[in-house]
Amino acid sequence: MALSLASLTTTRSNNPPRTVIYGVDGVGKTSLAAEFPGPVIYLPTEGETPPSDVELTTPGVVESFHGLLDIFGELLTEEHDFRTVVVDSLDGLEPLIWKATCARLGVESIEAVGYGRGYIEADAEWTEYLQAVSALSRAGIYVVQLAHPEIIRFDSPTSDPYSRYTIKLHRRANALVREQADIVAFVNYRISLKEKEVGFNKKVSRAEGGNERLVHLNEKPGFVAKNRHSMPDSIPFKKGQGFAELAKFLPGGERVAA
Repeated sequence: MALSLASLTTTRSNNPPRTVIYGVDGVGKTSLAAEFPGPVIYLPTEGETPPSDVELTTPGVVESFHGLLDIFGELLTEEHDFRTVVVDSLDGLEPLIWKATCARLGVESIEAVGYGRGYIEADAEWTEYLQAVSALSRAGIYVVQLAHPEIIRFDSPTSDPYSRYTIKLHRRANALVREQADIVAFVNYRISLKEKEVGFNKKVSRAEGGNERLVHLNEKPGFVAKNRHSMPDSIPFKKGQGFAELAKFLPGGERVAA
């Protein structure tokens, strides 16, 4: 059917958000993901496990890209009661995606293609993965994708270069994942800088922090973040209350957390 001005309507997405959560080691990324509406199905890549005080249902370790897509397919076509899918982690998934790309191209490694073209070719597998994530969201399922951080130099066109946290992925995959996500949340401990006199009218700044954690939801010079739900720059993360804080800004408000 051809588009026409006569068929104008309004639109607004009420789908569960496609969420990426990354942060420093041990800050509670998996614990936060486990608070999303249940039942939760946990899909770990090699080497990933939930913390000892978090119990999650899992079919086992994801060993291949197509194996993960098969699980997504079952979630889309079979009867089940899962409301949240947790992928742990994106940087653990990346080598599986590269392996699938290499199999499609008939090469041994992603570097064997030459001139960086292997990473460009991998866009096809990443796009297939992200399309599946979007299909789960449209089906009413929350998708939470966990990732580790890395610190990179950012060459800003409007200022001197500086360092910031970002998702630990190849830059092309990083851009694709962030573009498709509804929420990119950076979790870190609250840090404050305090000045100390060291003599001779000199002061030094020292970073101090504690156990208080924040979920950052809007990009700042020090880290990548975003959201499409008019969320504040950051919210507090206390165990058992993290998703409840996020849910206040999602379609349906606090009712989503029920």
